[in-house]
Amino acid sequence: MSIYDIEVNSITGEKTSLAAYQGKVLLIVNVASKCGLTPQYEQLEALYKEKAAAGFEVLGFPCNQFLGQEPGTEAEIQQFCSLTYDVTFPMFAKVEVNGANRHPLYQTLIAAQPEAIKTAEGGLAKKLGEMELLPKNASDIMWNFEKFLVSADGQVLARFAPDVTVTSAEFTSVFDQAFK
Repeated sequence: MSIYDIEVNSITGEKTSLAAYQGKVLLIVNVASKCGLTPQYEQLEALYKEKAAAGFEVLGFPCNQFLGQEPGTEAEIQQFCSLTYDVTFPMFAKVEVNGANRHPLYQTLIAAQPEAIKTAEGGLAKKLGEMELLPKNASDIMWNFEKFLVSADGQVLARFAPDVTVTSAEFTSVFDQAFK
């Protein structure tokens, strides 16, 4: 099954698929409104505005699996993102990214890229390990704001740990290649 065939629900509840994004470079991110990493919305929106005309989309998938850091309804999430970070990129309904109820999109993404590119110092992984919050399965999503880069032809090119920001060298070196 192609990534474009996977059914998702928009944040306003409409059933859809990723087919609308075929031919574009995608950055798929599991997001949360009450996380220490939430300010990444600002960088994600800036990158989206900068590269949208070149065929780029950021797709936000709220997830409440990490210490309940996305407790709101879809309407509350949408309002928070709009008012706090002026998010204009597409947002979707809440999904589970780990466990028995993992959304098929995340099953596909993880199967294609079971390991994330981490920061040189591996800061978040160390911190979560010390707090005994790292997932037991190494291929599971580590935390909010883990990112998957998908090429314009639907190939999952890379996966980035939550603390790899879209302005970091780890990200930009791979991201720039997706447009060549």
